[in-house]
Amino acid sequence: MRYRSRVTAPAALIGTAAALSVGAQAHAAPAATGTPGPETLGDPVYPSLGNDGYRVSAYHLDLAYDATTKLVDATATLKITTTQELTRFSLDALGLDIRTVTVAGRTAAFEQADEKLRITPARCLPAGKKVAVAVTYTADPRRTLAHTAWVPTPDGFAICPQPDSAHTVFPCNDHPVDKADFTFRITVPAGLRGVASGRLVSTENLADGRTAYTYRSREPIATEIVQITVGDYVVTDRPGPHGLPLRDVVPTARATALEPALALTPNLVSWIEQRLGAYPFETYGLLPCNSDDPNAFDFTGLETQTLTLYKPNYLLQEESKIGSHMMHELVHSYFGNLVSPATWADLWINEGHADFYGLLYRYERGWPDSIGLTTMEARMKNTYARGDQWRRDSGPVAAPNAANLFDSQRYLGGVLVLYALRNEIGESAFNAVERAFLDRFRNSSASTDDYIAVASEVSGRDLSGFLRDWLYGTKTPRMPGHPDWTVTPPSTSLRRPENRTDGHHDNSATL
Repeated sequence: MRYRSRVTAPAALIGTAAALSVGAQAHAAPAATGTPGPETLGDPVYPSLGNDGYRVSAYHLDLAYDATTKLVDATATLKITTTQELTRFSLDALGLDIRTVTVAGRTAAFEQADEKLRITPARCLPAGKKVAVAVTYTADPRRTLAHTAWVPTPDGFAICPQPDSAHTVFPCNDHPVDKADFTFRITVPAGLRGVASGRLVSTENLADGRTAYTYRSREPIATEIVQITVGDYVVTDRPGPHGLPLRDVVPTARATALEPALALTPNLVSWIEQRLGAYPFETYGLLPCNSDDPNAFDFTGLETQTLTLYKPNYLLQEESKIGSHMMHELVHSYFGNLVSPATWADLWINEGHADFYGLLYRYERGWPDSIGLTTMEARMKNTYARGDQWRRDSGPVAAPNAANLFDSQRYLGGVLVLYALRNEIGESAFNAVERAFLDRFRNSSASTDDYIAVASEVSGRDLSGFLRDWLYGTKTPRMPGHPDWTVTPPSTSLRRPENRTDGHHDNSATL
């Protein structure tokens, strides 16, 4: 089992179940001696997200797309291991028309309540039980929901699950702390192609003219970075460093126009491997999905594992306009994908690192950033001056809420923390901290406390006070090595942090 997080889930449900409104319900199961599993993992940003009482080791998702109805018929099979005796357990699910549920091959009672699928097995599950849970359902990628991962396109769909919407695509334990292995079988009509995270392991030509593509992940994936896409695509393969197979999934009609951007990837991978080590997964590439609709999704790129999702038009720009952000998304393969956040309050680890290396890449090439600066020192001095204002408006770097989770404080604010740490302990020690953190929590999840502990251990110094001041303080600490830098006093009027846009993902300084 892959679960190795430092997070401690609550022993009982944190006040969410009582507020749930009950949907369709099957026949009640017999009474048993166990208890229902908690319908939360106690995340400080999304307290109702995730479920306890079990952990998922693997998902098998079997999806069939109908180009006429635009609907997806699916079966999600989860391999779970119980961590307590369970009379009932829940999965996250929203907007899915559930038809049947089985547990260990036996029909189970179920009900849909708000964003939970409550499952009552025919028999109480003992602690430590390994069991398969199968859910058949239909999904409409065009359905209007409070939030959704579906990105409908003229010829199919892609998905953008981050942070809390994977469960609009498949029932799951939708929290990055519970990473699992994934297999995907995607059945599509003639003329379309199905692609998913991982490597293609089989292609079946079915009797009715449809084709089924099966993909398997070599490493576990957090639900929020799964990718599944259907469309009129061509898959372009090219060699990467050290024989790494690179694959891009490109709209057939736009493949030639997009090739200059796609051809940048091998050098990007080489650059980051020199700093963070070998690329950690079986393949990498870009997915410019077949939609430039401004309403399709509210960000520039999303680091779904082994494929980065983009809108095609963004990638038609010259290298100096896109290279830094392409590096940002590639860095997420290490910080965010290889090592996932233990809670959503730890997002700064993902975004701070992605912007840190993305900006270093930009400045090495002499490309001015969005405010005309050309060095990391100049950008950090500019950001430092805004520190108290950002802490006032968006909270400390490692203390977000759901409304400000993707503010620039998690991006550039995170870069400022890393810059301060590197100044404090030196570049050599900083580089050692980065690699040790990735190695220790490889294919798992890690918290801010974990990062502080690794930094202290590797540097040979207790950095807890230093880093906690930077990550949780309401005032910006002094910058090591720059005693002359000053912080502008915050305004009493609320300001939106630099780079803030109406879409919550586009606050990266690499844009």
